[in-house]
Amino acid sequence: MFFGYYEHSIDAKGRLVIPSKFRNELGDIAYILKGFDGSLSIYKASEFEKLVNKINSLPFNKKDARAYIRIQLASTCELEIDKQGRVQIPSQLLSRYEIGKEVVVIGVSDHFEVWDKAKYDEYENQKIKDFDELGENLDEE
Repeated sequence: MFFGYYEHSIDAKGRLVIPSKFRNELGDIAYILKGFDGSLSIYKASEFEKLVNKINSLPFNKKDARAYIRIQLASTCELEIDKQGRVQIPSQLLSRYEIGKEVVVIGVSDHFEVWDKAKYDEYENQKIKDFDELGENLDEE
């Protein structure tokens, strides 16, 4: 399980050091794709396979499902973790999703997210104000 908050930098070659607590669970291969709310999501192989199975179960004859499938799978890239625990994030993903040099890596259970630090700070500042209400409303869904 992935959890926690880590501040990192992406180097000039687009490499990100994976937090050490995540490395052992991640394995040698990971998958990165568009996440929600401006983030990039990184999955270990077994969790990515579960995600793909869910995507494959979506009805491709439905407009929203087709759009979701296309965007998710078009943004997906395989990542190799090097001996220093780094992954190279493709430059087109960094630019397309506006991820700068200073990033935040947060664990969210079955995967972790990479956020532009300024964007995450803004997101967290907005959501933290409503944290109690967010928690109370979870049972209603």
